[in-house]
Amino acid sequence: MQSQKHRTINHTRQYAHGDVHTNTVESAFSLLKRGIVGTWHKVDAKHLPAYLDEMCFRFNNRKNPYLFRDTIIKLIASPNLEYKDLTASEQEPDAA
Repeated sequence: MQSQKHRTINHTRQYAHGDVHTNTVESAFSLLKRGIVGTWHKVDAKHLPAYLDEMCFRFNNRKNPYLFRDTIIKLIASPNLEYKDLTASEQEPDAA
């Protein structure tokens, strides 16, 4: 694996220096914020990993011309999650 040197940008002086910039991470967080505000309206901490997984998939596949097909394949291959399991409260360990 190739090691890369960590480089930083001082935003008080400049916003990019060659290929060093923060555009990619700002774009990813913008898409996440748009998903929360515009699609889901409210995010519960219990389901946050699922929301983040979905946004990671969307961001990583944003230029994929076969996105619809790949999404259908992923849905078919995923296990079923019943509504009762999705909405169940956290279980406390049995006191035996």
